[in-house]
Amino acid sequence: MAEPQTPARGDFPTIIGPDAAFKGELKFEKGVRLLGRLEGLVESPGQLEIAEGATLEGDVKAGNIRVDGSVKGNLRASGKIQLSASAKLEGDLTTARLEVAEGAVFIGKCVVGSDAAAKGGPAPRMDDAAKHAPQPVKK
Repeated sequence: MAEPQTPARGDFPTIIGPDAAFKGELKFEKGVRLLGRLEGLVESPGQLEIAEGATLEGDVKAGNIRVDGSVKGNLRASGKIQLSASAKLEGDLTTARLEVAEGAVFIGKCVVGSDAAAKGGPAPRMDDAAKHAPQPVKK
């Protein structure tokens, strides 16, 4: 299976503007650049970029994901996830490749490798992950 190509910066056919707030399920084929606020599920074989100042609350399954803004939710990428210095991610991630810049904030679990990305399926929801979290030992 061919690996998704990372589009050049600015090569996004769809842009959700800084004054937009979207709630629901977003599916797209090519690249989307989020400048505003999105709450819900995102699925695409393409590229998703969450710009600096943008917020996303929900789970994402995409080819490649770049986070410059804030995300509360789980990310799964068949290609690469990039967390820039301004990124804030609270959730779990699964990807074939991971790039984390100094200064990025990441709170969650991480699975990286071609085997992890090949398993497919949506990223586990945060409430499901909490059910399986290690429990403190009672004395």
